[in-house]
Amino acid sequence: MKAGVFIQTNHKQLTGAIVAEHALRRYSSNNDKFDVTIMDLGDYPFFAEHEGREYLRDGVHRVWLNDDLQSFTPTRFLPPKLMGYEGRAVVIDPDIFAAADIWELLSRDMHGKAIMCRMRSGPKGLVDKCMASSVMLLDCAKLTHWDPESTFRKMFTFEQDYQPWICLKDEPRDSIDFFEAEWNDFDKFTTGTKMLHTTRRRTQPWKTGLPTDWRPAERFRLFPPAAWILRARRKLFGEYAFLGNYKQHPDRNQEQFFFGLLKECLAEGKLSEDFLREEMAKNHVRHDAFEVLARTPDLPPAPTHPLAGLSQAA
Repeated sequence: MKAGVFIQTNHKQLTGAIVAEHALRRYSSNNDKFDVTIMDLGDYPFFAEHEGREYLRDGVHRVWLNDDLQSFTPTRFLPPKLMGYEGRAVVIDPDIFAAADIWELLSRDMHGKAIMCRMRSGPKGLVDKCMASSVMLLDCAKLTHWDPESTFRKMFTFEQDYQPWICLKDEPRDSIDFFEAEWNDFDKFTTGTKMLHTTRRRTQPWKTGLPTDWRPAERFRLFPPAAWILRARRKLFGEYAFLGNYKQHPDRNQEQFFFGLLKECLAEGKLSEDFLREEMAKNHVRHDAFEVLARTPDLPPAPTHPLAGLSQAA
């Protein structure tokens, strides 16, 4: 079976994407059965073509900025086309780190469905019924209707809203099934976690202390005045005004897991000290990264779940 894992990224999240690839390979005993591809937004010119133009997001006109932390999200619909609409693909965000063998997900029975994922948490999942496309298992042959460049362009003619697209609401409901939450564990790290998603952007472990460089949503169905305030802030003072800095991650184990993986990437030459220092200078990686690395314990050898070793070290 033709199979691939695709990691979305842009220039701001490249360190995370490299660490994510390392984690996928570290915890798989089936590395010969699948490819891993990092999809960098900068490699697809249609994103640059739309820089600074207004698009439709959750019923609101926003300005497209390739420099935003999460500008890569439309690339999650590229894998079927990149696979020639053949085989299986898993697509993940660059802040998702495997702690189990991804082949278990790639090779599972999809029961004839085109997509497997999980629901979003919080109001977006409960109220909006938004599905989490941040991790998807895809049967590429069943997704020949996916043409992400064309769909992306329609956001700027206001024919397509970003939010239903990213929430998979435009897909036939009977083409989607759900996998266990552990394959996309939202900021929850237990011995059952198969892929950790550090989805709370404000506390991503490699960003602590840096200025906030992502833009909050501007529609809150449960309390609309919050959206009005955010919209006024943006229009009066700029995209990132008064958003503060990234905070310390509340779970030490999640921080140590990430930095344990990063430590191995440096030791194995998957990224260099010079690269990491450049990323720190660009405010893509926290400025005390080397100090954190120095106090980070080694991860236990795979396939031992990382949390077993980290819990003992803590």
